Amino acid sequence: MHLQTFYLSHFFVKRTSMAIVLGVLTLSLLFIGSNAVAGKKIKAADLVKNGQSIDLTQKKYQHLFHELKSKYHFSDQELHSIFKGQRISRHVLELMDKQWEARPYYKYAPLFLTKGKIAAGKKKLVQYKELLDRIEKQIGVDREVVIAIWGIETRYGAHQGRYNVLRTLNTLFDAYPRRAQFFRKQLIAFLVLCKENKVDPKSVLGSYAGAFGQTQFIPTSFRAYAVSFDGDTRRDVWHSIPDILASIANYLKQFHWTLDAPVYAELGHTLNNQQLIAAKLKGRKGRVPWSIVRTAQQVNIPPSPHNKPLSIIALELPPGSKYAFRYVAGYPNFQAITEWNHSSRYAMAVSELAEAIKGKTGNR
Repeated sequence: MHLQTFYLSHFFVKRTSMAIVLGVLTLSLLFIGSNAVAGKKIKAADLVKNGQSIDLTQKKYQHLFHELKSKYHFSDQELHSIFKGQRISRHVLELMDKQWEARPYYKYAPLFLTKGKIAAGKKKLVQYKELLDRIEKQIGVDREVVIAIWGIETRYGAHQGRYNVLRTLNTLFDAYPRRAQFFRKQLIAFLVLCKENKVDPKSVLGSYAGAFGQTQFIPTSFRAYAVSFDGDTRRDVWHSIPDILASIANYLKQFHWTLDAPVYAELGHTLNNQQLIAAKLKGRKGRVPWSIVRTAQQVNIPPSPHNKPLSIIALELPPGSKYAFRYVAGYPNFQAITEWNHSSRYAMAVSELAEAIKGKTGNR
């Protein structure tokens, strides 16, 4: 080829390639812009196709593999077997943006405060009375709350999830940028616990957020709080009822649950003090001294254990109600439930289900 012809051809190819790149960028910006104009927020699920292969040559995966080998002693053969063929689950990404706890309380609570769930919970109190006696004595967490969490998480073990946990955690690590580092940590913890307990990581099913077992622990919670309570050394949150219920209780105990102490108190439909309003706006970390809550709301609420401050929770009432909200004070026990699930709506549903299960059954 003539030298001049070569340079002209090379220049044309470079110009063409640059035009293609600029065209792709322009289309991408137009797509983003049009969605922004339309008021549509681009979500993680919008950027992937269901079933697309995960690129294991990415730096973040190479760093992950290095850590699993150097720190946790996984072999290349083990990692190849675990990660080969991993694909994105677009549905998992969609569900992450539609979490139940975002619903107003008047829609959220009826999902769990059903006659069937309450009746089943009462039966569990009777069925496992001796076990629950032992849990209360040794761990110090009220039985009704343990049973309520079990009922809400998995309908007393009947529904442990249908999503492959390994695929879910890989999807969230690879394609959910907002919480990628959190799910990287969960993926490592999951693989380590499977290795330690001789469980095939490809066989475990759970929730769309990577929780598993009848406790619905995420992997780091399993490693931190699961216990064996059935006489062996294996922490079995899938099949062993003693391990399952004791692990739920142990989680709450680690966040300072107090046996037979109040969980919440009704405050009415208006807040009468700026400190209470500020605490409510701050969310689950907002706190107000018990004495101020009692004085401001003019309600005779029980003392708080060790005089610890209370949180202020607003629960949405149905449209057309006389008031927009029902306000409650969350005691330290309520706050312990929000360490299990950060949603105050979840903690309130647990509290009210526990209350309904306890009823007047006379099981103690």
